[in-house]
Amino acid sequence: MAVEPTVAGLLDRFGRTYAEEAGITLRDKPSPLYRLLVLTVLCSVRIGAGTATAAARELSAAGLRTPRAMADARRGTLIAALGRAHYVRYDESTATALGRGAGLLLDRWHGDLRRMRDEAAGEPGRIGELLQEFPRIGPVGAGIFRREAQAVWPSLRPYFDERVLVEARTLGLPGEPDGLAALVGPGDLARLAAALTRASLAHVGAG
Repeated sequence: MAVEPTVAGLLDRFGRTYAEEAGITLRDKPSPLYRLLVLTVLCSVRIGAGTATAAARELSAAGLRTPRAMADARRGTLIAALGRAHYVRYDESTATALGRGAGLLLDRWHGDLRRMRDEAAGEPGRIGELLQEFPRIGPVGAGIFRREAQAVWPSLRPYFDERVLVEARTLGLPGEPDGLAALVGPGDLARLAAALTRASLAHVGAG
């Protein structure tokens, strides 16, 4: 299969980032970056991505778009928003994780994830380590955040986790980050990573 048609087909069918699905217009600004962090927390349990993105939209609609709003929110407000998205199995623990994470972000980085990035000097590995200081976020979650944030943080580019690279090889695409990145412009790296993630999940579901 030719590489270029494969990439074009991937982007056309699966090239919607998870931030976009969650209603986040990602920019290098505190609020959208925080909303991406919230989405990362929501995705960091064994729950469907559609449910996680729906929960992110509900939290945003409830006004919980900043760490201060999240930290000050009543616990019942968080749980009700998660319930509207049918994010019910992990609602109590998620409310706790979001509240504690908001407090950490406020206390350590004054509510601005760009300060975290600057503390890490933009280095992807160190950013991943700092992300894992937030409750619930582990290596997979840190990868989710970096995969999406590369759209607005150039120092992360190219970021493709191992699942993405395995799927790329399965489709006959380059299986290492630089080779895969060469197939699209910088602005499409996050979309390509999301597309390959979604394609991988589709293959699992079909299996």
